[in-house]
Amino acid sequence: MLSDLQEIERLKKEKNAIILAHNYQTGDIQEIADFVGDSLELCIKASEIDESDIVVFCGVDFMAETAAILNPNKKILIPDTQAKCPMACMLNAKDVKKFKKMYPDTAAVLYVNTLAEAKAEAEILCTSSNAVKVVESIPQEKILFGPDRNLAWYVSKKVNKEIIPMPSQGYCYVHKLFDLGDLHFLRSKYHDAEILVHPECDPEVQNFADNVLSTGGMIHHVARSPKKTFIICTEVDMVTRLKRENPDKTFIPALNDAICENMKLYTIGNVKNCLLTGEYVVEVDKNIAEKAKVAIKRMIEVSKN
Repeated sequence: MLSDLQEIERLKKEKNAIILAHNYQTGDIQEIADFVGDSLELCIKASEIDESDIVVFCGVDFMAETAAILNPNKKILIPDTQAKCPMACMLNAKDVKKFKKMYPDTAAVLYVNTLAEAKAEAEILCTSSNAVKVVESIPQEKILFGPDRNLAWYVSKKVNKEIIPMPSQGYCYVHKLFDLGDLHFLRSKYHDAEILVHPECDPEVQNFADNVLSTGGMIHHVARSPKKTFIICTEVDMVTRLKRENPDKTFIPALNDAICENMKLYTIGNVKNCLLTGEYVVEVDKNIAEKAKVAIKRMIEVSKN
């Protein structure tokens, strides 16, 4: 009798499937994935998939929607339909339209952490790794930016443009958990450690950091850094990947309770079931998908330049 892991490998070959996983997935999911990355890397990978008929997306709903938009002729599956992103739900299409009417001389730059209906109302998308580059690439001097207020703040410090948060208090509940008290304690305990902070963290946490980086940025930075010890301020399973790829270095999660419960809904069992039964298929309204695809493609083009 095949083990679950062997069965997943068998089903992938039988059904010509590929598994994509976000950096916040647990170690066992990361290890069965064909590709692991941050939001931008997953968007680019999704845009380049030619050889597979089925994509099993181990990430929250907006990520699977993006893959479906970029691959209308492929079957995009998500192992658990409850794997939603609370931040993405903080900004809908109606709200984007309202802000655009309030600020008619702006461009709407939306974080990829949004639902497809909101993406369809954006001029261009961004991720935490390319947000500054995206904002600098467009001519407008006033930018509607959402839904994450802390990422909007980070971008506002890097560009000579007016950044208007949309909504006023969008946030990631995981990154709001980090505070200066924890970082001061860790700094005193690990004097030589470098503190790496995600730009979804609060401004005072970003200001305290040695570097503010996306998860993909953290991976590249750690690989090049002469430092041997790092304090990581993002979802705890980012440390899982960093440890696996850098066994000669030490990684300390700034907070062991920094867990995205939504990402953790995936298991080896429901990934296997997903491949076995073809549940659950991610579908996006055709009109919404066509509009959203324009903004996604613009982001990918800027990122590759």
